[in-house]
Amino acid sequence: MSINKESNLAANLQIGPTSLGMVRLYIETENLELPLDFDPEEALEIAAELTAAATLAKAQKK
Repeated sequence: MSINKESNLAANLQIGPTSLGMVRLYIETENLELPLDFDPEEALEIAAELTAAATLAKAQKK
């Protein structure tokens, strides 16, 4: 599936720190549990990418 293709898949997303100093993105669907751990620097890079994508998406809606 490409990033631009719509999907009806529903998922829950939780984000938080782990006891080992990592940042965990925890994705859960009906059939899947996916914990993704990132070191803090990677997490900050992901946050910057999310912010940039949100800014572009907002601009496209105008």
